Amino acid sequence: MHNQMRTQRGADGPAYLRIYRQLREEITCGACPYGTRLPSKRTLAEEFGVSVIPVEHAYELLCEEGYAEARERSGYFVIYREDDFVSRAGVAEESLLPPAPTHSAQTEFPFTLLARTMRRVLLDCGEKILAKSPNHGCPELRQALSRYLIRSCGIAARPEQIIVGSGAEYLYGLVVQLLGRDRVFALENPSYEKIRRVYEANGVRCQLLRLGPDGIPSAELERTEATVLHVTPFHSFPSGVTASASRRAEYLRWAERRDGFLIEDNYDAELTVSRKNEDTLFALSGGRRVLYLNTFSRTIAPSIRVGYMILPEDLLETFERILGFYSCTVPVFEQYVLAELLQSGDFERHVNRVRRARRRKEQGS
Repeated sequence: MHNQMRTQRGADGPAYLRIYRQLREEITCGACPYGTRLPSKRTLAEEFGVSVIPVEHAYELLCEEGYAEARERSGYFVIYREDDFVSRAGVAEESLLPPAPTHSAQTEFPFTLLARTMRRVLLDCGEKILAKSPNHGCPELRQALSRYLIRSCGIAARPEQIIVGSGAEYLYGLVVQLLGRDRVFALENPSYEKIRRVYEANGVRCQLLRLGPDGIPSAELERTEATVLHVTPFHSFPSGVTASASRRAEYLRWAERRDGFLIEDNYDAELTVSRKNEDTLFALSGGRRVLYLNTFSRTIAPSIRVGYMILPEDLLETFERILGFYSCTVPVFEQYVLAELLQSGDFERHVNRVRRARRRKEQGS
């Protein structure tokens, strides 16, 4: 009991105050900006070597003083925001961007399952994880993705059509190099601001098209001179708009008329509350004129910087000629882990659990 009390109090006073001060410092110095999800009580308790009770007291203090707020079934989030945090003379441009899509506690992939899979891959693959990845990604992951996509959302794509890379932003750069910088790219407005910034950093001229309640209106599609349209048909960020079936069909007709291409950014569609997956543009098009992009950042964790792109068959030769020399930017170990999660069914079971939980929450609200 005496040892426990020494641990709980420590040299700098009660443990809950030490935890409170550290979290407050991280919040006020900007390390945990507005909207950030703070660590779980159990995680902090393990980190500080204390029971959960001092962590609860620390979070109560942060909430009482306006640094954080508790959200039911989601955890604690930073609500501290100081207008003068950055000097007027040099406001960081990044602070003007809409926040990135958040990864909630409800969608968290079970850590124990991820750790167990990693250990299994280490044991089964051994020194194979030290090898250089093939340029377009490991065949094990590309094969697993090909099988998963046809099961989950009706996308029929051969492994050879799948390009693995370190997140969506990296893949946007490949898209520009593949389709050409002389094209005008049209984007949803509003959309995640970093998409535009990545395209413009790659030398592309972008036009913003107003987003309506069911997608980009016909008049907006007609007025643009673009021949590439980047869309998030399901749950566009930050508007939450989902394109209707008729609007998706119009996107496909637009690409045909313009001799252009659609970039389908499908970052959140797997976590729909519907019992049926949303129809993808890639599947509806039969794999023509649509480049499909997705990542594991939403479905597993933001730290999993792995994305993949599916190319139409008639772009494969061009991609190989222009970009086939690029080395894959994802370590072999991570690719084997993702392949194992897909092949074992653990990934799909997690996605289905999240969808059921979202349905229950929606029905109860």
